[in-house]
Amino acid sequence: MTTPQVCTRCIMDTTDPEITFDEQGRCNHCTRFFDTIQGVHWLPNGEGKRILDETIAKIKNEGKGKQYDGIIGLSGGVDSSYLLCKVKEWGLRPLAVHVDAGWNSELAVKNIEVLCKKLDIDLHTIVIDWEAMRNVQVAFLRSGVENQDIPQDHAFFAALYRYAIKKRVRYVFNGANFATESILPAAWGYDAMDSTYLSAIVRRFGDGNLKNFPVVNFWEYYIYYPYIRRMTVVRPLNYIHYRKCEAIRELEMNYGWRYYGAKHWESRFTKFFQGYYLPTRFGYDKRKAHLSSLVVSGEITRDEALEEMKKPVYPPEHLESDKAYVLKKLRISQEEFERLINSPRVAENIPTNAKLKMWARHAKKTMKTLFR
Repeated sequence: MTTPQVCTRCIMDTTDPEITFDEQGRCNHCTRFFDTIQGVHWLPNGEGKRILDETIAKIKNEGKGKQYDGIIGLSGGVDSSYLLCKVKEWGLRPLAVHVDAGWNSELAVKNIEVLCKKLDIDLHTIVIDWEAMRNVQVAFLRSGVENQDIPQDHAFFAALYRYAIKKRVRYVFNGANFATESILPAAWGYDAMDSTYLSAIVRRFGDGNLKNFPVVNFWEYYIYYPYIRRMTVVRPLNYIHYRKCEAIRELEMNYGWRYYGAKHWESRFTKFFQGYYLPTRFGYDKRKAHLSSLVVSGEITRDEALEEMKKPVYPPEHLESDKAYVLKKLRISQEEFERLINSPRVAENIPTNAKLKMWARHAKKTMKTLFR
């Protein structure tokens, strides 16, 4: 077995089949961060503060006379929880929306309740029809594709955006940030917001029924929401000094919030998918990407990341009970799951809207002019 080549600057390695290295052994992922993200999209400095202050002032001004200044998707995880606290601290009036796809950990639910109560923020919960959710997730498992979190992620954003439109709320506060998630290999999973891809997999490997499943199509996501309804997604954590470890300490000390173990493990399915499915089926360990993001943003050192990687990818004491829980909830037998996780990839030539997305990126300036 060939030993993977590891980046000399972060800890990404050749388990990403598309990774490349320069003469110093530095990978394309961290090079991209320093060349095109830092100082351009990630601004935890005076320039970022100026942009954020202007954005907050604009949102407050447009929110006068309205019940809410904006809407925030709240998962109970670190990023969205910390952002909720900051939004409140900045004097904004957010509506918190939680989308329940059936996989909440008890900690996630408790975190959401505690935060909203202590911050005196209204909470609206959207519950996804479980049979619709299960149908899509089982189809994805049977397809064998890398990103098994597409059904959850797509449902979260589709439901959130749909509700924002219903409430006539223009601004959506999003906890996505480059400090903790600037690195994620494309080969490890496809875009969750491609409805063409999602629908094709459900047709080929499921019953094709998306009636009760929230879907956002290309037209809505790239044109109707941002240009016609003027929905604006704001990612404030990219403009402040955001450190995950500091955020966790603040949330725990000030709000009684509790950490759930690892990035995105507020979802019991995501924990199982990232910690067991991906490493077992493909050899992909997403900790490498998550830790590499923290390395390039300066939160931890490369040596600290390598030391963290010595820990088991999945807590041994949780594995069997978590596997039994996931399979029972999805109504998949142990035998079928073992066959699926050990079989060759079956989802080939799945239609996508990649060409349309490319067109949308090129047409962005024109669209802004047309719908100004």
